[in-house]
Amino acid sequence: MGLFSQEIAVDLGTANTIIINNNKIVIDEPSVVALDTKSGKLIAVGSEAREMQGKENDGIRTVRPLSDGVIGDFNAAELMMRGMIKKVSKKNHWFSPSLRMVVCIPSGSTEVEIRAVRDSSEHAGGRDVYMIYEPMAAALGIGLDVLAPEGNMIVDIGGGTTEIAVISLGGIVTNKSIRIAGDDLTDDIQEHMRRAHNVRVGERTAELIKINVGSALTELDNPPEDFVVHGHNQMTALPMEVPVSYQEVCHCIEKSISKIEAAVLGALEQTPAELYADIVKNGVYLSGGGALLRGLDKRLTDKIGIKFHVADDPLHAVAKGTGVALKNYKIFKFLKR
Repeated sequence: MGLFSQEIAVDLGTANTIIINNNKIVIDEPSVVALDTKSGKLIAVGSEAREMQGKENDGIRTVRPLSDGVIGDFNAAELMMRGMIKKVSKKNHWFSPSLRMVVCIPSGSTEVEIRAVRDSSEHAGGRDVYMIYEPMAAALGIGLDVLAPEGNMIVDIGGGTTEIAVISLGGIVTNKSIRIAGDDLTDDIQEHMRRAHNVRVGERTAELIKINVGSALTELDNPPEDFVVHGHNQMTALPMEVPVSYQEVCHCIEKSISKIEAAVLGALEQTPAELYADIVKNGVYLSGGGALLRGLDKRLTDKIGIKFHVADDPLHAVAKGTGVALKNYKIFKFLKR
């Protein structure tokens, strides 16, 4: 086993962390850690920790180290990266601690936030750490030629941030990063269930509602069946069953979707004319988990008058692009050291 394969690409997401090694996704797990309340030691990471979420006892606390796309809990982030890298090295029987890493970061990151990611990566075993901005990674993952003298627009809707960027000649020309994304839609749903039905649902249930009946339009060609939620009534504490329709979800996430829409329009307004013409011709690419929201592409296409395409595998576009950057780290001048 040469040193060659000891390089990994990391999409450090608010909701999920994905690690690529040798062009393969080797880790795709929730960005959650479970820690011992007293000692702060790592108990579980990823899916295992997610299973414990909302069901902890006094001795365990679960933490999502990233919020809004940036590291909120430095120690937990480092433990999470370590735990996930350990899982990879177990599968691949590595022994060397020196890794080359390309890590993906939101385009709106401040120097302090970038430093936090770099420090966490180095503490987790990265010797050679490169950074790539999310929209650039998404463009690479979708298969666009980012070095071409042509404008391409990406809207990457993740868990914590929505990244909107116009890319040309290997650089980001205009970029807008807003902290309204998948997690906000989940919050909207929780809030709505509490207000409209008097029923309390946890984050995981709200997430399931979003996946099963989430929609950006009140009229869908092939609508999903209502999703039945089991929860307890806040007034009586008795169990309740509430069927939730996609129209209802559409109304409750309307405000957040409108903010994303406004941000896309704002980024288009700042785009130079020549590149704008390219975007009208090529359309806009949607990536990230939010791209899977029913009817979002149609809604944006109708509203803005430019064709919106959902990437082939929107959930993994950023991770795949980070993998492409890892292979070409010597060529791509836009990687940050």
